[in-house]
Amino acid sequence: MGNRMGAPMNSKTALVLFALITLLPVPAARAVDAPQKVRIGYPSAAVSTLPFDIAKEQGFYGKAGLEVEYIQMRSAIGPQAILNGNINFFTSPQSGINAAVAGLPLVVVLSLYRETPWVLVTDKDVSRAQDLIGKRIAVSDIRSSPYYFARAGFKKLGLDEQQVSLVTTGGTSNSFAILTTQQVSGAVLSPPFDEKAVSLGYKKFLFLGDLADIPYVGLFTSQAEIRDHRERIRKTIAALMNAVAWQRSHRVEAIKMIAARFKIQPSEAAKSYETMVGILSPDGAMDLKKVRGYLDLLREERTLPKTLDVKSLVDFSMLPSAR
Repeated sequence: MGNRMGAPMNSKTALVLFALITLLPVPAARAVDAPQKVRIGYPSAAVSTLPFDIAKEQGFYGKAGLEVEYIQMRSAIGPQAILNGNINFFTSPQSGINAAVAGLPLVVVLSLYRETPWVLVTDKDVSRAQDLIGKRIAVSDIRSSPYYFARAGFKKLGLDEQQVSLVTTGGTSNSFAILTTQQVSGAVLSPPFDEKAVSLGYKKFLFLGDLADIPYVGLFTSQAEIRDHRERIRKTIAALMNAVAWQRSHRVEAIKMIAARFKIQPSEAAKSYETMVGILSPDGAMDLKKVRGYLDLLREERTLPKTLDVKSLVDFSMLPSAR
């Protein structure tokens, strides 16, 4: 009979088993899982997108097992690029909501800022609202945040929108470029471009950031991405929130990054840093009041579904604070 469990083996059986074991292949050490690839689209680099740079340069993506690629594109094509599978995320929640209310299956999953820093920067010879009549003002895109803030600014100044020409540029950096080459009389800018323009002799004519409820920088993605790759979204968001924490706690290093990246003076970089850190979101969520405010703006242009559920446009359940 064979050996019972725990019974001693004879020497011949032991030698046979030893020989068999030595002939078996030694299992290789389990290969380290390859990083998950993530593509993030963005319209323009600015201080508002600094957390994305920090997440990559400080290794927060790598620690989360991600390999992230940034792809620049206009806000207008970001939603379709996600649905086509060209990118996984886009950094303009406002663009995502705009497309979602039109019926596209898109959802905002992260909001990096509580408020917005947009400013109307103009030539020095613009000293009153009437000086803007007949002038050209640069904005990123039609239905972009600068577009809506420009319109809100004209309304506050008592100007009819038809009295001013809006010029679309594709991004804030482009708006700065055509302002400083005197192709337009003004531009809707954010840090660091507003401070850089002031250093070049332009003026901050009107602060626009408190004139409308419009989402700022964050991430939106597709419903399919949320359904199929929820953990990857969690990792991406967590890496960015770690970058936000690093930005808050490493002021000197962050200012140096801003100065080097945008080729501005340390004093300009410091002002831009303070502006942006002051409006960072504490947890990555967005107040639904801001979403409703933006929908009110859209209703001025078109009819929205009466059954539209504001909560269906956002999903903050993958934030670190939601766990």
